[in-house]
Amino acid sequence: MAHPQDAALRGPWWELFQDPALNELEAQVNLSNQNIAAAAASLLAARAVVLQARAQYFPTLSTAPSVTASRGGAGGGSAGVGTGAGVTTQYSLPFDASWVPDLWGRVRNTVRANVAAAQVSAADLENTRLTAHAELAADYFALRGQDALAQLLAATVVAYRQALELTQALYETGIDSAEAVAQAETQLRLAEAQATNLGILRAQYEHAIAMLIGRPASSFALGSGPLHAAPPAIPAGLPSELLERRPDIAAAERAMAQANALIGVAQAAFYPNLTLSGTAGLASTALSSWFTWPARLWAVGASLAETLFDAGLRKATVQQTRAAFDQTVATYRQAVLTAFQQVEDNLASLRILGQQIQQQDAAVAAAQRTLGLAADRYKLGIDPYLNVITAQTTLLSAQQTAVTLRVQQLTASVQLVEALGGGWDARRLPSPKDLRAAVPASRP
Repeated sequence: MAHPQDAALRGPWWELFQDPALNELEAQVNLSNQNIAAAAASLLAARAVVLQARAQYFPTLSTAPSVTASRGGAGGGSAGVGTGAGVTTQYSLPFDASWVPDLWGRVRNTVRANVAAAQVSAADLENTRLTAHAELAADYFALRGQDALAQLLAATVVAYRQALELTQALYETGIDSAEAVAQAETQLRLAEAQATNLGILRAQYEHAIAMLIGRPASSFALGSGPLHAAPPAIPAGLPSELLERRPDIAAAERAMAQANALIGVAQAAFYPNLTLSGTAGLASTALSSWFTWPARLWAVGASLAETLFDAGLRKATVQQTRAAFDQTVATYRQAVLTAFQQVEDNLASLRILGQQIQQQDAAVAAAQRTLGLAADRYKLGIDPYLNVITAQTTLLSAQQTAVTLRVQQLTASVQLVEALGGGWDARRLPSPKDLRAAVPASRP
């Protein structure tokens, strides 16, 4: 089994992108995200369960003070000491203690299982944090992609409006036709509609960011900003390190430890339980005589309890826990395979997208040259305006694709960071000693 160790990425990994607005948003995730708050509360509950299990190591002590008044039958003898003739008052202060020694490891394995379960909750908390931070970064870059497309379309609308004005001027001088004017106006109106439509998706990304930082969508707004030209270099590390630094793999590994300990709990049911008990206290008909020797009472004893016949219940329980352990082993192996796949997928995406962006930039440059030539030939009256429209459409499509590819590249970078475990550090996984300490009053 792999044990979680230090990761290559440390701390607030989103600072690698050097975007102050992103850094400010990410800082709010740990404070206000409700999924993180729920996972933190689950960890506190798991720590309390550990303390509950540890309490079984120790004896229990109880007391039941009582005052009892009683009266004998009509033929009774002399009146007892009390408040009236024939009424006897008994004052009692007993202390009862009982203890079940952990002879067969039932309590010990229960504590081990609960400690492992609490570590699973701690790893789940880290994974929830990582997922929330990664979702925020991905949504942020997607929103910035919409901003970049909006800037592109704004510039395109200006260019199309200028082209329409030129076409109208040529038409008024008798050089061009009304058809060319209609084509130029159609091109302009389509670009304006595209620019307006971008607001829908941008608003959705903005609302998603608001939810991740725990704010109502109606009260959150994020101003327009630039899109990064290229993502930062991300340290991938060695493949073997991946098994030791992802929170979800750490959770799967601790789940195996929990299931293994539960096998020991089930096996302990085959052995008898020894219970040691004792009672000591004071009992008297008068408070003034409580501390005299006759008022003292005590009793000690021991008992064994063993199930002689259960129709195979205990055997079936052990088989169930063993099967549950095998299931956690398979889950752990699947988590490892998934981790390797995710890392390789995003490494391949970044490599291929880097090449594709270079090719797309070359295509944009070629489309710009084509548009320039088409516009010049149109102004000289050599080619119809339809050639200009075709060149404009090709350029706009190429530019939009270039922006989309850069968003995909940044998103793949975020997903690679997530696949590598982010900035999670194994020292943040609480040790058994930490989990046996008192549960903190505040969120971890």
